[in-house]
Amino acid sequence: MTILAFDFMRRGLIAALLVGFAAPSIGTFLVQRRLSLTGDGIGHVAFTGVGLGVLLRTSPVLTAVVVSILGAVLIEVVRERAQASGDVALALLFYGGLAGGSILIKLAGGTNSALGGYLFGSLSSVSSGDLAVIVTLSLVVLATMLVFLRELFAVCQDEDVAHVSGLPVRFLNLLVAVGAAVTVTVAMRTVGLLLVSALMVVPVATVQLLSRSFRGTLYGACLLGAVMSVGGLVLSYYADVPPGGSIVVLSLTGFLVAAIAASVRKRVVR
Repeated sequence: MTILAFDFMRRGLIAALLVGFAAPSIGTFLVQRRLSLTGDGIGHVAFTGVGLGVLLRTSPVLTAVVVSILGAVLIEVVRERAQASGDVALALLFYGGLAGGSILIKLAGGTNSALGGYLFGSLSSVSSGDLAVIVTLSLVVLATMLVFLRELFAVCQDEDVAHVSGLPVRFLNLLVAVGAAVTVTVAMRTVGLLLVSALMVVPVATVQLLSRSFRGTLYGACLLGAVMSVGGLVLSYYADVPPGGSIVVLSLTGFLVAAIAASVRKRVVR
């Protein structure tokens, strides 16, 4: 039977396609600013939002969006103002988010299987309502990144120069943080909260090996992320493995191939 014969797979493929575009669009700016692990931290915080949604018997996606945005803003404030103890404060926030989510889901009567679905992704968990939220938020993230592309690029290159140039640096930093938070929550159904950071970073790192321009990296990473997301989802269906793991493994394989190709190209040029 074809993979498109199932409603949940059709919803999952649409979600994976949009998440594949959205995650690297944010990840490009995070990698450029050397904040690659921000998505991982937000994923931990978003888990508390998932637990809150399960406890309140409402949409975990919506509650995760709210909690992760608050967490992303707090992370950005800590990053901006903290110095020596900044990494410790962020680590406490990350661990607290994961612990809070596990406690709330347990209090709500959740099972370990439900827990794994949010942490590592689940094909059957994308409902029609979740798909509507994923489509809407993914398009908002993509549109925002395109509208503020030049300003965000300037901030990523040098915050001090951007500030002197009159750009609203704090607003743009918060914009990236909020965009990362939204992306993490919309990707948790397909990739999972613990692995979504890989989809934000690995396609960007892969394209950086082959591209010499920022725009080329951005557009190439978005395209590669979409291909890897859909391909990983198909692989997880036929191999009967968690979609998050298959997407990340496929992405890492692509990175390895690109690294070998880049190495061969350098030798040929020499």
